[in-house]
Amino acid sequence: MSEVVNVEELFGKNVFNLSKMRERLPKNVYKEVVNVMEHGGELSMSAANVVAKEMKDWAIENGATHYTHWFQPLTGITAEKHDAFVSHPDADGKMITEFSGKELIKGEPDASSFPSGGLRATFEARGYTAWDITSPAFLKESACGTILCIPTAFCSYTGEALDKKTPLLRSMEAVSQQAVRIVRLFGNTEATKVTASVGPEQEYFLVDKDLYMQREDLMFAGRTLFGAPAPKGQEMEDHYFGVIKERVGAYMKDLNEELWKLGVTAKTQHNEVAPAQHELAPIYETANIAVDHNQLVMETMKRVAYKHDLRCLLHEKPYAGVNGSGKHNNWSITTDTGENLLDPGDTPNKNVQFLLVLACILKAVDTHADLLRQSASDVGNDHRLGANEAPPAIISIFLGEQLEDVVKQLIETGDASKLKEGGKLLTGVSTLPDFEKDATDRNRTSPFAFTGNKFEFRMVGSADSIASPNTTLNAIVAEAFCEAADRLEKADNFEVAVHDLIKEYMTKHQRIIFNGNGYSDEWVAEAEKRGLPNIKSMIEAASTLTTDKAVSLFEKFGIFTKVELESREEIIYETYAKTINIEALTMIDMAGKKIIPAVVKYSKSLADAVIAVKEAGADATIQADLLKVVTGKLAEMQNALAKLKDLEAKASAMEDVKAQAFFYKDEIKVAMEELRKPADELEMIVDKDIWPIPTYGELMFEV
Repeated sequence: MSEVVNVEELFGKNVFNLSKMRERLPKNVYKEVVNVMEHGGELSMSAANVVAKEMKDWAIENGATHYTHWFQPLTGITAEKHDAFVSHPDADGKMITEFSGKELIKGEPDASSFPSGGLRATFEARGYTAWDITSPAFLKESACGTILCIPTAFCSYTGEALDKKTPLLRSMEAVSQQAVRIVRLFGNTEATKVTASVGPEQEYFLVDKDLYMQREDLMFAGRTLFGAPAPKGQEMEDHYFGVIKERVGAYMKDLNEELWKLGVTAKTQHNEVAPAQHELAPIYETANIAVDHNQLVMETMKRVAYKHDLRCLLHEKPYAGVNGSGKHNNWSITTDTGENLLDPGDTPNKNVQFLLVLACILKAVDTHADLLRQSASDVGNDHRLGANEAPPAIISIFLGEQLEDVVKQLIETGDASKLKEGGKLLTGVSTLPDFEKDATDRNRTSPFAFTGNKFEFRMVGSADSIASPNTTLNAIVAEAFCEAADRLEKADNFEVAVHDLIKEYMTKHQRIIFNGNGYSDEWVAEAEKRGLPNIKSMIEAASTLTTDKAVSLFEKFGIFTKVELESREEIIYETYAKTINIEALTMIDMAGKKIIPAVVKYSKSLADAVIAVKEAGADATIQADLLKVVTGKLAEMQNALAKLKDLEAKASAMEDVKAQAFFYKDEIKVAMEELRKPADELEMIVDKDIWPIPTYGELMFEV
């Protein structure tokens, strides 16, 4: 029987949170820390020194030997450089441990080797990390020992943001300032801050370690570049919410415990649609902490998998032909007095503040649909979006029947006097309760869906950071709030002005509302008629960052400078080209060194069989026909391999990074599919004992 876990005692054990600060810090220092966290400003150096000492003592008491400024560069993952607490020995040769306020607040990692899109040259190495006081420090336990991790922002010597956190923090301040203006219009004089909160659901696959190690594509690319369908996939729909296997359950148990120690509110776990696919969902947190925690979730998933002789796959499409993985980004905004601005209440048709907030979000998403699409772009997500398993690449908003009807009434008459009710759900069983049902259904095909008191942005990829989507969401909503407040604050008659503005925004931006089937071809045609953008790939979305519209938005609120946006566009092209380059080289290696030699060996055995059967005086037609099929596909594969090699050499020689990225998309990816097709067909023919790599059936079902 497994050991009983006391979640209340375990939760936050490895976090230097407010509770531990309250216990350890002098009252005046604790008060100063809380004031800076809630209202901004800088911590005095005297207070920082006290915090640093207590943080160090707590960390050492819990086994820590090193500390690190933990940051999120533009790689999309985290980075850390460990420094020991040790200092110079004293006169008696006894080791002294030190950690100052200066070391807590500021670090100086090398900035030249991280992606910068031209912001930093190789010889321009200096970068700075700055303590993010709003995200608590934590202890990470690994083979390195116990490390005190201090969440930080990362910027260049010249001040440009080189990370995901800095723009996110800027966007959170922007949406807070503009949302406070909105609630002031409705008489709320107590709220001083509005916080964006996020609950990111995380999907992932598990695979056996030994099988993983036999697949270079999984090791180097994170996805299978070859692989024929297994006899059984997700057709029976029996994996979704199915009974969790013992091995997976043991993994989930350890994962939960590790996350709880880190203060991550891991709440929900279940099997997802595809075999060997699963999901973990946390409780809502402020956007900043949610981003940090989601990075910890992904890191911990991989680390715990090692202990169970498993590997965790976070790629959006590790297996062709089955459901891919996403990360539903549930977003809401709440005042510091506890009011959720996306809560419609019992009578949303009469809740004018909610209707204004909703109208502003419709405007924001319609105006910047291209930017929102871009924010959910990564290389793996190109395999998923629009593939009848995830939202389409076209941005639209699902409101549900009740709210759509309210919007329709407001557009047509300027007044929503009626409200659709959910009614009773009659179970028809005497021992089961009848209950009130919601006034609207859910829509899993919508990329941006209202789900009661939040919006669910369903396009985000499973391996991607949620920083960019939330930075963009905060920014576009801040702009819409700002423009609405600018008009309404000047209005002579607020009641008339706000109703007119709501009707105007809803009328002008109603094209973004769609409650139907986002997977259908009819919607693609309808979206084109409406003038909605359909941006199909990561690199096609990249240029949306540097349009005049985007630059104006981000510079207005100090979230990005034009230079920072241009750098991120360049990084997108670089990342795409490098990723597909690695995939192409991996395919070339696997095809040339494993698959083709195995097929040659099999074809020789067939040829020997043809000769042996003929010599025995029997009919060898079947063996000869099979040999002909195999050698034909082998030749097709060899030709495709030669073509891919030639194109890869051409791509590698290109100097224009944007042209190179599009060449990889338009030429290399097509050539990769041409190589994969005959290889997957041969897998269905060649003797299993000869086929050199584990099959889909083994990868997905031997967990």
